[in-house]
Order: sequence, then structure tokens, then C-alpha cells
Amino acid sequence: MKNRGYKIANQKLDPYINIDPGTMSPYEHGEVFVTDDGAETDLDLGHYERFTDENLTENSSITSGKIYLEVIEKERKGDYLGKTVQVIPHITDAIKQKIYNFEKMGIDIVITEIGGTVGDIESGPMLEAIRQIGIEQKEEDTVFIHVTLLPYISGSKELKSKPTQHSVKELQALGIMPDILVCRADEKISENMKEKIALFCNVKKENVIENKTVSNLYEIPLMLEEEGLANAVCKKLNLKNTNSNNEGWEKLIKSIKENQNYKKVKIAIVGKYTKLEDSYLSVIESIKHAGYKNLVNTDIELVDSEQITKENVKDIIGKYNGIIVPGGFGDRGIEGMIETIKYARENKVPFLGICLGMQMAVIEFARNVLKLEDANSEEFEENCKNAVIHIMKEQKEIRKKGGTMRLGAYPCKLKKDSKAYNIYGKEEISERHRHRYEYNNKYRMEMEKAGLKIAGTSPDETLVEMVEIKNHPFFEACQFHPEFKSRPDKPHPLFVSFVKAQIFD
Repeated sequence: MKNRGYKIANQKLDPYINIDPGTMSPYEHGEVFVTDDGAETDLDLGHYERFTDENLTENSSITSGKIYLEVIEKERKGDYLGKTVQVIPHITDAIKQKIYNFEKMGIDIVITEIGGTVGDIESGPMLEAIRQIGIEQKEEDTVFIHVTLLPYISGSKELKSKPTQHSVKELQALGIMPDILVCRADEKISENMKEKIALFCNVKKENVIENKTVSNLYEIPLMLEEEGLANAVCKKLNLKNTNSNNEGWEKLIKSIKENQNYKKVKIAIVGKYTKLEDSYLSVIESIKHAGYKNLVNTDIELVDSEQITKENVKDIIGKYNGIIVPGGFGDRGIEGMIETIKYARENKVPFLGICLGMQMAVIEFARNVLKLEDANSEEFEENCKNAVIHIMKEQKEIRKKGGTMRLGAYPCKLKKDSKAYNIYGKEEISERHRHRYEYNNKYRMEMEKAGLKIAGTSPDETLVEMVEIKNHPFFEACQFHPEFKSRPDKPHPLFVSFVKAQIFD
């Protein structure tokens, strides 16, 4: 739709009662994606941004918890003038308002995804809210797209449509008549099957869209374009721009396919949430983007930092061309991260530290170069003697008032004599943050004198944002999360340089 010239916005409605995913373990829903305005959101928003190259906002991520909290707070303040507060209309009105908020932003098309499964108790108010929107708006101003599964039964070698039929029936019982069915399938959907689904689900055959498995995630838009999804949407919404300019995306897919034949580099992501790949989804995708740019095939493996010790670090890490230590919270697995960073620093292995990864790089340097053996972070040892990572006095005051983290986009000023400046090609950058603890300025002079250069700071120079080591192929660590701003056709410069450093003649 964007390639047809329309201004679009994506939105995710999640039925769970949490206010946002910020307090959840990554093992629950994967990584927490952060927007420029500091919203902690579902990882799906990362996909939305990567595909559309549109920066989303807090209004793009709505949960049942957020809605109920808002309604209850209004009730406590007397905003409902003594009325009985109910799911309909008060909860549904609050949900609808989050969708209608985009009207003030000059958006042509809002794509709102309802999380969960039709029939779940939690998603009932959200489905009711969009049903009401379908009634409130002109018929040509809304389109209902239902995503269903066509399971493949290997024994009979056929796709089964019964789950789709039952799902559509459940949706229709709620008062929502889907205009388009997007059918997820591992095998090709025959014309006979499409006719059967159309007949039993009360949709036009041309609106039964095959969503087949593709070799690469970024092939999906072109695959769905070929299947006619966007044209079906245009027809229902009575939109005139039906010609899509997909040339740039087609070039990207061609480049990705060619990359499979290029040199392979092995990259380790050394973290503590390695049992679920989605925990580091944006990091993984950013590495792939950098591979496309550098014309190399990136082979990415997750390595559990809890398994790494001083004795086995070489055996585990020695086979990789590059190492990333990503973000995280808590002290589990940090000693393995520190051993990994020491190995990368001493053996000139390209290294990128992100958020917690930068803090571990500072601690490793303090312990092994400055010989401050008790160096640590206040997050792990509140009263440690050499807290090279700490909470600043000003932040302690903020925490007393209820704020706990630096969230969202903050400016960073790069030192002109740094490698980071050469990587970005400009002095001031903006990057997204999600952390509580900071580099302790008490150790700045000592660290720099020993070789851990401060490459970037906040504009007033009070907060250290980036550190690096000069005589090293690539040793960069940042307090922010560059992975949130990388796009497949616009890879982040830090990841591009990180992968480039691993290409040997």
C-alpha cells in the first residue's frame, strides 16, 4: 500500500493484561521492541518498521492492560459522571479511540492487527470494538482481513480447510464478516480448495489469498502482491492507486538470493536468552541486513553465556568470525559474557557490544586491563567498591519518582577522531535506548588512558554512549540499541561495519 503512494500506519492490539511487554521475560513473547518515543512494544512492531520503513509510536502498541488502566483511572477521577462502567461502551470506546487517533496524523490507511486467536476470551472486547468501527464507518472505508491456517496432513497428502471454516464461523458469530482470507499454508492451495473455502466461508474466490512458505522473510510482500492481496484491499476500499512501485524491493530480494552464493561468515550472539531465537530478533535481522549490504552470507548462532568459562571460552568462541553481546537484565550469565569479551579483545575478533554488552565490555576492561578485580555494576552488586557501571545521582532521584529507565530516542555526539564517527559519517546521531545503568564518569580518565576510548557521549558530555578500542579490527560498544533502526534496504552502519570487518582476503 505504501508502494502505491499511500501514507500508512501499523498498529498492534494485544489482548494480554500486561500494560506493555516491558516487564515480561523474552521467553514469553520474544524481544521488547522500543519506538522513538520510548514505548516498550511487541516484537511485531519491529517487523512493521523493517517492512514499511515508517517509525511507529506509542499509539501503535495497545494492550488490554493499557486500556483497562486508562478506563479505571478515568472512573476514579469521576470522568464517567457516576455511570456504571462496562466493557460496552467504555472499554470498546477506549479501544476505538486508539484506532481513530491516527485520523489526526494525516494517515491514509491504518492497518490494525488483533493479536491472539478468534474465540479467546481476552480478545473479545477488541473484536467487538472493530465490529463497531465497521458499522460506524462507510462500507468502503473498512476491510476485514482474517488470517487462518490450512494444516497439511502428510498421511493423506492434502491441505485441510476445516480449521479455517470453524475460525470464520466463530468470527461471523461475533458479527464480523471477513472480506479477505489470508490462508497460511506450507503447500500450494489448489483452485478447487480456494473455491471450497470461498463457498463455505462466504467470501469471493479471488479474496482467498494463499500465504505460502517462502525461503526468506522479505519475500513475503512480493509473494502476497503476486497473490493479489493489495489489489483486493484497494478494490474493497475503493482506492484508485492500484499500480505499485516495487522495483526497490525486487532489487533487494534479488540481492538476498544472490547472497546465498557468497562467502559465509560465522557470527555468535552470546547472551542469556538463547532458548528462543525471537529474544534477539532485531539483532539477528540487523546482522542479515549487513550481510546483504556486504555481499556475504551470515551464519548466525546463539551461544548461551552461562556455558562459557575461562577454561572453555576458546573452544566455544574460537570458531566465530565475529561476536555480539546483546542487551539484557540481571546477573545470570554475565561472567561468561565477560570471558567472551576478553577473548574478543585479546584475539582481535570483531566485537559489537549492545547495551548490557557495552557495560560488560567496560567491566571486562576494568578488571583485566586496569586490574580492578572487583569492578562490577551496581545492578549486580549494589555496594561494590569499584562500580564502573552505576546509577547516577540524578537518575536515583528520577527512580524515586517512579521512572526507572532511559527509554526511546536520545541524541549522541560522536568524537571526530573516533572510529564510530567514521562509521556513521556524522557528528550527531539519534539512537533508541532501554536501560537503567550508566558508565561511571569517575573512571573515564583512567579508562581512556589505558586504551578504552570514549567514542560518543550525550551532547552535554555527562553520559557515555559509546566506547571503542583503537588497535583492533572492530571493537565497538554502545549503550543504545542500534538494531531497532536497521532496515533490510537501509542496514544500520554499525552492523555493516561489524560484518565488513570479518571479510578477509
